Amino acid sequence: MQFTYYGQSCFLVELAGKKILFDPFITPNPLAKNIDVNKINADYIFISHGHADHIADCKSIAQRTNALVVCSYEIHEWLQKQGVTNTHPMNTGGKWKFDFGTVKCVIAQHSSGLPDGSYGGNPMGFVVMSDEKTFYYSGDTALTLDMQLITAWSHVNLAIFPIGDNFTMDYIDAEKAADFVDVNVIIGVHYDTFDYIKIDKQAAIDHFSSRGKTLLLPAIGETIEV
Repeated sequence: MQFTYYGQSCFLVELAGKKILFDPFITPNPLAKNIDVNKINADYIFISHGHADHIADCKSIAQRTNALVVCSYEIHEWLQKQGVTNTHPMNTGGKWKFDFGTVKCVIAQHSSGLPDGSYGGNPMGFVVMSDEKTFYYSGDTALTLDMQLITAWSHVNLAIFPIGDNFTMDYIDAEKAADFVDVNVIIGVHYDTFDYIKIDKQAAIDHFSSRGKTLLLPAIGETIEV
């Protein structure tokens, strides 16, 4: 499975022949100034919650590519009003079988307001289960005991966690989250974009390593095989 990082919590996964984009926030991100958003292609766009740093480029990419946008019901309704008609609403606890695999929506302890102040519904994480790879993207979240339920539904090969602190888990809580879902390979996101979430990256990598886990921090624009 290929993973391409676009900064903040935006990344693209190539899985089962499909391009799956998560939480597109590129054009407003100064750290992603070298990324041409018009060259990003997607078959699907998953939105974990409505905050601008997760949805800013959703409309433009969705309308250009006709990607199916998967999101909460409230974000689905909001996007429809924005002219994005190819959407699939979901909510916490539900699952759906797509052509690349099955996705289950799980709890994220956070908030969700849309850029215009509209209510964004429940924030969510996603467990993506496929024959090729199963991964868990937590979305923006605090550490929560609900994460322990994930092992009852699937065996996770990879987790994508926020590590920037202040608005979400820090890397210490993210390492504990990895214990909860029984995974040893973690990709860190949601850090360094703003002053509030700047971290010591080497300290984070060392913390995971000291506990027998691997924290991957790909550069913006970098593609890695996971």
